[in-house]
Amino acid sequence: MVLKTQRKMGIASVAVYSDADRFTAAPMEADEARLRASGPARARPESYLDIDAVIAACKATGAEAVHPGLRVSQRDIIEFARRLAEAGIAFIGPRPQQIEAFGLKHTAA
Repeated sequence: MVLKTQRKMGIASVAVYSDADRFTAAPMEADEARLRASGPARARPESYLDIDAVIAACKATGAEAVHPGLRVSQRDIIEFARRLAEAGIAFIGPRPQQIEAFGLKHTAA
């Protein structure tokens, strides 16, 4: 859905994928696709959460923002969002502080 919305808005997209996901929707539908630089070939969360590889792909392609997809745990997404912010890359989703609050039942209300 994110890729389709980007296309409608005229925003170019870059998908980062693992070997196992080469022929899935994201790399096939994105304007550009980059094989992740390191990590296991199987489609596992650590394939996508090589933060350095994602940041390198953003810099190489000029990407200004990242949508994390669906394979990243809440615990990992906080660090991912923080590292992107440090690199000057927008994270498409809640801010790290909001994600942390979501995990705490007494603050998520």
